[in-house]
Amino acid sequence: MRRRTWIILAAAVLVVLGAVTLIWFQPQKLFYDNTVDEALPTVSAPAEPTGEGTDGTATPAPTEPVELASGTFISREHETTGTARILRLADGQQILRLEGFETSNGPALYVYLSQNPADGEDGLFDDDYLDLGELKGNIGDQNYVIPAEVDPLGYTSVVVWCDRFSVSFGAADIAASDT
Repeated sequence: MRRRTWIILAAAVLVVLGAVTLIWFQPQKLFYDNTVDEALPTVSAPAEPTGEGTDGTATPAPTEPVELASGTFISREHETTGTARILRLADGQQILRLEGFETSNGPALYVYLSQNPADGEDGLFDDDYLDLGELKGNIGDQNYVIPAEVDPLGYTSVVVWCDRFSVSFGAADIAASDT
């Protein structure tokens, strides 16, 4: 009887440890990818009287985004590749665009603009940063809105940050573009 009690107790402890591991560490995410394929945002310029549509009204001409800064990801805790671009749309909105992006999937991943350089100390990425939200997918092209009151060129890098374990998966130094 005593041996049976120990076996039941040990099994219960293993079940609890297994549940905690699945919830906290989320190792299952290592076995699947979350792919995102967002288009580059386009904004139409205000209608100008230079061209006319079939109904006689002026037709707006789409304008291309202007690249303010860009950089290439380097791997930190997990292999990470791709490009980070900061763009200004025709309507003045600023976005961070990740292109050709790929990293490991993981729990609690966020996209930050940081004052720490991409190859800097990991513990500094979350000291002076702007949180742009949860990473939409660990693979693919994706866009993140930068608040209007923020000067993105005041930041040094773009970071994919794992909040659960306080480590960066990858980071990219961003340098101003020649515009």
